[in-house]
Amino acid sequence: MRNAGFVGTRWLGVGLAAALAVVTLSLALTDRLGLYINPDSTWFAVSMAVFVLVGAVASFALPLGAEADHGHDHGTASADAEQPTRRDMPSRESTGIHDHDHGHEHDHEHGIADEPAHDHDARHPAAIAATVLGGIAASGVVVLTLVLPPASLSAELAMSRDVGATPLFGGADTVQLASTGDTASFGVGDWATVFATATNPDAFDGDTVELTGFVTPGDDGAFELTRLIITHCVIDAQPASLPIVGAAPSPDTGQWVTITGTVRSSSDGRLVVDAADIAQIAEPEDPYEY
Repeated sequence: MRNAGFVGTRWLGVGLAAALAVVTLSLALTDRLGLYINPDSTWFAVSMAVFVLVGAVASFALPLGAEADHGHDHGTASADAEQPTRRDMPSRESTGIHDHDHGHEHDHEHGIADEPAHDHDARHPAAIAATVLGGIAASGVVVLTLVLPPASLSAELAMSRDVGATPLFGGADTVQLASTGDTASFGVGDWATVFATATNPDAFDGDTVELTGFVTPGDDGAFELTRLIITHCVIDAQPASLPIVGAAPSPDTGQWVTITGTVRSSSDGRLVVDAADIAQIAEPEDPYEY
């Protein structure tokens, strides 16, 4: 039973970390790590995965149960060794110690002897249950990453993260480039920033665009072209959307499309994309913008 606990401890530490490192390296070798993190962070993730695997291999040099060694001595044995015996102690007569000290000495000796030993192995049942349940949950997540194929975040998740306000994915430089017409490299996120911050919408009226994203529902029977924008990893992914008009009928929600069209400024000062052509495509290998 004790060995089983040691094996479990090692699995929850070194085992799970090594499994995640293997997943990271396999995704990097197959060019699929970008489904989970910003490609700019690939070098860091790969180097950390290699470091973890080296540590996992080195851990086999430790005997099973070494994790339970606190690495310090409570001093019980040394205290006992240093405690003088009565045989070694000088006589009371020679030291001048009288018999009235006997009671104090007797009580002191018994006080030391009666101190309870500190039990490091005692664990509350609730703590044990929490450890077991947490270990099962963590193991399940890691096993799923090993057996499930890599997949991008869904359109449903993008819609669930839509807070009703357009997040800003660019700064003043993005808007400045747009105002000069230098928008050849703009993606959905860049144009979403322009649409949300433009103080002179007419300046962008007539700009041609060719953008790729997936379809999400819009207002008044139209739809929106959406892309998930990642800063570091999929945990911080946020949707960027552009209103699309002039398309009938609208593609299905979640369908990936490439839209060629023109930016138009409506009478109420709102910018939209007037679609001239909508081509349905398969999900691209790199489904995110960064």
